[in-house]
Amino acid sequence: MKLRRPYRFVLHFVFILGLVIQGNAQQKTYCNPINIDYGYTPIPNFATHGKHRATADPVIVTFKDKYFLFSTNQWGYWWSDDMYDWKFIPRKFLRERNKVYDELCAPAAFVMKDELYLIGSTHGPAFSMWKSKDPTTDNWEIAVDSLKAGAWDPGFLYEEDTDKLYMYWGSSNVFPLLGTEINTKTLQSEGYVKPLISLVPEDHGWERFGEHNDNTFLQPFMEGAWVTKHNSKYYLQYGAPGTEFSGYGDGVYVSDKPLEAFAYQDHNPFSYKPGGFARGAGHGATYQDTYGNWWHVSTIILNQKNSFERRIGIWPAGFDQEDVMYCNTAYGDYPTYLPKENADHVQGLFTGWMVLNYNKPVQASSTLGGYQPNFAVDEDMKTYWSAKTGDKGEWFQTDLGEVSTIHAIQINYADQDVEFLGKSEGVYHQYKIYGSLDGKKWTVLVDKGKNQTDVPHDYIELKKTAQARYLKIENIKMPTGKFALSGFRVFGKGAGEKPAKVEDFIVLRSSPEKFGERRNSWLRWKQNDHADGYVIYFGKSEDKLYGSIMVYGKNEYYFSGMDRTDAYYFQIEAFNNNGISERSAIVKSE
Repeated sequence: MKLRRPYRFVLHFVFILGLVIQGNAQQKTYCNPINIDYGYTPIPNFATHGKHRATADPVIVTFKDKYFLFSTNQWGYWWSDDMYDWKFIPRKFLRERNKVYDELCAPAAFVMKDELYLIGSTHGPAFSMWKSKDPTTDNWEIAVDSLKAGAWDPGFLYEEDTDKLYMYWGSSNVFPLLGTEINTKTLQSEGYVKPLISLVPEDHGWERFGEHNDNTFLQPFMEGAWVTKHNSKYYLQYGAPGTEFSGYGDGVYVSDKPLEAFAYQDHNPFSYKPGGFARGAGHGATYQDTYGNWWHVSTIILNQKNSFERRIGIWPAGFDQEDVMYCNTAYGDYPTYLPKENADHVQGLFTGWMVLNYNKPVQASSTLGGYQPNFAVDEDMKTYWSAKTGDKGEWFQTDLGEVSTIHAIQINYADQDVEFLGKSEGVYHQYKIYGSLDGKKWTVLVDKGKNQTDVPHDYIELKKTAQARYLKIENIKMPTGKFALSGFRVFGKGAGEKPAKVEDFIVLRSSPEKFGERRNSWLRWKQNDHADGYVIYFGKSEDKLYGSIMVYGKNEYYFSGMDRTDAYYFQIEAFNNNGISERSAIVKSE
């Protein structure tokens, strides 16, 4: 329908009022993958299919009301006051005697008394443990020259009330996770090492190897030990079945003692995100924010140029009234509220801002080979559009299909023909984003033309909402390589109707009385004509549907992550750019 001139004038006036060139205003939200200056893989053998950014195995600890983030191969670490603005501190913790590519692979960090401690993964006694009273600067000293109990994927728990320190570790598809007590004065184990838990993939479907826990050509890996103490119980967390896969998640065993008698929590995996734009939620760490709320930081798998190409995600987590540990990943790669007082992490911190340009029409200044423009709006981080160059003036445009209310934008850069190995400081992105009501008259919406920071997953929450139908990002400077986007994601609310409730939702699974693979189920429902996708919730009781799976553009899902002996409950909702439907009735599967 052609708009009459007076109405078009009003729309442009409203649109211009809504546009604000972004400054350094305090944001209230963030979006996964988190936006930090990820280093590039330092390992030449990992870069044979293309040099790329990579990190994983994160740990966040809260120390003196600040957050400290450590992860694999970054030649330093980050700290933040608010869990949004992360400041990088360059630092090499390995010493000349440590002849490895890895600069703190899968590091462990913990707070003991008034100091923060740190060490990386090692199979031998040559690594030093460090400590600092002020890690906001490069101010560290050696706590112990050599940790004799060499540990890969270590995790520590310090109990302030007992003044005891425990270490947990292991990364293997054969051996169990191990634990030992560490003397708090010598910072060494006194020799007693306890085997704790092993994987049971014959019972726990989610522990099976493969992209969706269904390609069992290898034994699964157990790794990433982390222990949280809550209400006098010890929660031993672990990653499985392999960091390469979307089904990578974290499970938990619970005990009344720190080094024995751990029992599998019924509600597992507690951290799991096999669908959506950012997939995977394994090998993580659980911590409290400055308000006392729990969070879980974990590995997101990208796996485009290498199996170990990964990112980092942060998810609301916690313990319910019955002390069941959970992690809320539903809409976990959409805008999410940052820590706040009295937050309800069971209900989640999702803002309700939807993706406005999923599979919508796009245009681009140029296209390199098969890296087509539609790959930047397909909600798959593994696929991407690339321009032919990284030159100033290359651009990408998306059509929302209608004038919509825009709250936030996430720019996810892809690595095409990049030049770096290892950490590269002093590099940065510069760009501008324009908005338009008609595709002809453009106004600057976001101006990063003078930006001096590296922002591979830049996320901008607008100071005020804007009205637009078309958005265009124009490249000014790339740190390296071509101008390429794996996701130009526009968040807000459309002007239409949200989908109706999903109909005919069924779960097909072998009954306990008959032969069949009970770790698997087939979920089907009537295709909703107005839905972009669906979120499936699952759990072992009707009031604890803590697991979630996001599905785009299909009306079925093969779920291979079930525990063989237990009954499950399922529920589904549809979503589009306008909002989320009412949930379906709960379906029980014996």
